[in-house]
Amino acid sequence: MKRKQLPDRAFRLATGFSAATIPAVVAAVGVMLAAGATTALLRWGPSFLWRSQWDAAHGEFGAWTALCGTLISAFLALALAIPLALGVAVFLTELAPRWLAGPASLAVELMAAVPSIIYGMWGLFVLAPVLSEHVEPFLQHTLGWLPFFQGAPTGIGMFTAGLVLALMVVPYIAAIARDLFTMVPPQVKEAAVGLGATRWEVVRAVVLPHTRIGLVGAVILGLGRALGETMAVTFVIGNSHRLSPSLFAASGTIASTLANEFTEATDELHLSALMALGLVLFAMTFAILALGRLLVGRTSAQGGA
Repeated sequence: MKRKQLPDRAFRLATGFSAATIPAVVAAVGVMLAAGATTALLRWGPSFLWRSQWDAAHGEFGAWTALCGTLISAFLALALAIPLALGVAVFLTELAPRWLAGPASLAVELMAAVPSIIYGMWGLFVLAPVLSEHVEPFLQHTLGWLPFFQGAPTGIGMFTAGLVLALMVVPYIAAIARDLFTMVPPQVKEAAVGLGATRWEVVRAVVLPHTRIGLVGAVILGLGRALGETMAVTFVIGNSHRLSPSLFAASGTIASTLANEFTEATDELHLSALMALGLVLFAMTFAILALGRLLVGRTSAQGGA
């Protein structure tokens, strides 16, 4: 009996070690960031979060501008990506013929495999000129009375970064939403059609409520991708440490700041401030994912799942 139990014990140890590796790595990353940020945190304390000045020449650093840029770019990307991703998923599962659904689904998955630096190069050399010559002047002419669409339409700034991030987030949300929509029992949809519901009513009243738990998780996954994106944003956001209400103005995120300045940070305080920025991004991502998990749990409880 003991010999028969040896494989089972080895299996338990192996799987237990694998499960313990993940929290250990996360804890190690957090400890590394906290240790590196000690100098900056001891100097400014919690005020580092709302300090807006970032001047490496005079040793003045604060996370507020980069933090706001990160949140604005991520939520702008979600605002653009969610309707597009849901539209793609609905088309692939409810409207597209079979000969088109397969290649289109493959194209969506291939978009997720494109490296982020390629998106950044495309955004800089293709998307930015189009926005500066056509889209941004049109928005400025029609909606220029709003502070979000004022300023010079250069094609480099928060608006371009949000569009590039949206294109990067769409494949993740669309692929998950497509899989969720295909798992809706066909009998439920057929029953709605039998009661006289149109395709739009079936999607609105049957498909979306049936999959809302998974859709919340898909959106949170997309948000986590948008928050931590580095190279694509660095190419097109302008990398400025100023915060402007205009979406056309150059801005910056935590990830773009780290990418631009980490190799040039020779001063201990500067390096510690960058580590503190990384710690802020780490904690913010962890908090948002935990909030998403809480929302999924509440939605699941309300739905009786």
